[in-house]
Amino acid sequence: MNIGGQDFNLTFDTGSADTWVFSNLMPTDQSDGHTLYDPSVSGSLMSGFSWGISYGDSSAASGVVYKDTVVIAGATATRQAVEAATSASSAFLSDTQGSGIMGMAFGNINTVRPTQQSTFFDTIKSSLATPLFAVTLKKNASGSFDFGYIDKSKYTGALTYMPATTSGGYWLLPMGAYKIGQGAVVKYWFDKIVDTGTSLLLLPQDIVTAYYAKVPGAAYDASWAGYTFPCTAAGFKLPNFGLRLNNAMHTVPGAYMNWAQINGTHCYGGMQPSTGLPFAILGDVFLKAVYTVFDLSKATPRIGFATQANMS
Repeated sequence: MNIGGQDFNLTFDTGSADTWVFSNLMPTDQSDGHTLYDPSVSGSLMSGFSWGISYGDSSAASGVVYKDTVVIAGATATRQAVEAATSASSAFLSDTQGSGIMGMAFGNINTVRPTQQSTFFDTIKSSLATPLFAVTLKKNASGSFDFGYIDKSKYTGALTYMPATTSGGYWLLPMGAYKIGQGAVVKYWFDKIVDTGTSLLLLPQDIVTAYYAKVPGAAYDASWAGYTFPCTAAGFKLPNFGLRLNNAMHTVPGAYMNWAQINGTHCYGGMQPSTGLPFAILGDVFLKAVYTVFDLSKATPRIGFATQANMS
């Protein structure tokens, strides 16, 4: 994406509503290795405005606010609020591939004070052919965001839509059932948000326990704060996992549940408990299996899912 003529790699996050970027206002020891926004090029300072955000993994950033032009794939937002970081936590400092976050949730959770600011999508949606964006995340490959249109080449079958609850600022859906491998469909009602900014699939403890009961040697490992399993025992034969959204079952291949090898013998699971959170989170492990549409074209916001085409 481009801010004021400067190019950046930002993480598109449907679980937050702040657009912030590393800037040359940060101390050198925090900004080394990152592409830095220089507001003096074209930014206009919003005097007296500030921001500060904390994420679910305890990472955080804060700073001041400018107005500038933001362009993504031809979609242009003029006088968009751009949050220039003056500090960021270590989790962001170590990731030199990215230079900030593009929040795609709803503006009522934007952290700018004294007045909340519109998100990039809110700013551009009236200029799009249809006020929606579609997400295609990929396993071991680059994904894409499409603004204003649905690309039928990126999914198979039909899109299944569900109305989203947005009063809390998130894209939140109810969930009715799940399925592990070839097992029976189990009814289980819980709320969850659809969040491209969360890597894992975070679900209620009962569901997580039931899943790892099917994985040889799997157990909760306090030192990793999550479920692990012997890589050689499960390999790529982890059971598939299905979630029923409306009347359609969407399946995450078992191979996607092997998040990462953490030592010489064990792997970390892509599904983990949502303990302590007010909702479950459909993060990237799930989203890499589906084509997802975030749609504001109807009276009630909705999210559509379909099986992703050409899955690895």
